[in-house]
Amino acid sequence: MIDVTEARKGVTIELDGRLYSVIEYQHIKIGRGSAQVRLKLKDIRASHTIERTFQSTEQLKQVEVEERPAQYLYQDGDFYYFMDQATFDQIPLSNEHVGDARNYLKEGLIAQLFRYEGEAIGIGLPITVELEISETGPAFKGDTATGGTKPATLETGITVQVPMFLKTGDVIRVDTRSGTYVERA
Repeated sequence: MIDVTEARKGVTIELDGRLYSVIEYQHIKIGRGSAQVRLKLKDIRASHTIERTFQSTEQLKQVEVEERPAQYLYQDGDFYYFMDQATFDQIPLSNEHVGDARNYLKEGLIAQLFRYEGEAIGIGLPITVELEISETGPAFKGDTATGGTKPATLETGITVQVPMFLKTGDVIRVDTRSGTYVERA
């Protein structure tokens, strides 16, 4: 059991017999009353989101989730296949389990595979990934790193804002938490 004030982003809890992952945490202090905590939760198995408000004194049941390194292999229809680095088993994950992480998956990427009671329930990405720019506007002489940004489509299909000096074919690092450009690789 943990205090609701310790339920930060990424923590997995059990609530009403279902597994939820905390997406957003907001502490609310009202003038006369006691403090409250508003959580935005994602149902891990059904992949829908809910919002719940708790008193700051409430307790939640935290679930121990096993993390193991796994290599992303390929996508086939609605499933993404990962290979457990310890057992070499291939584990399929559905679109719902992969979520927004699909925007950063590239063959050979090592991610953390989350398991609960032997069932694969999701993945965790490294903080940054290297992706190639597949399409962007032209780079001109004199463009600098601080001179502005332009949209660039990366090899996985996600679009991020990049400095003006980058061109198609450049490899960049992208922050997987915010989806923003970090640096040229």
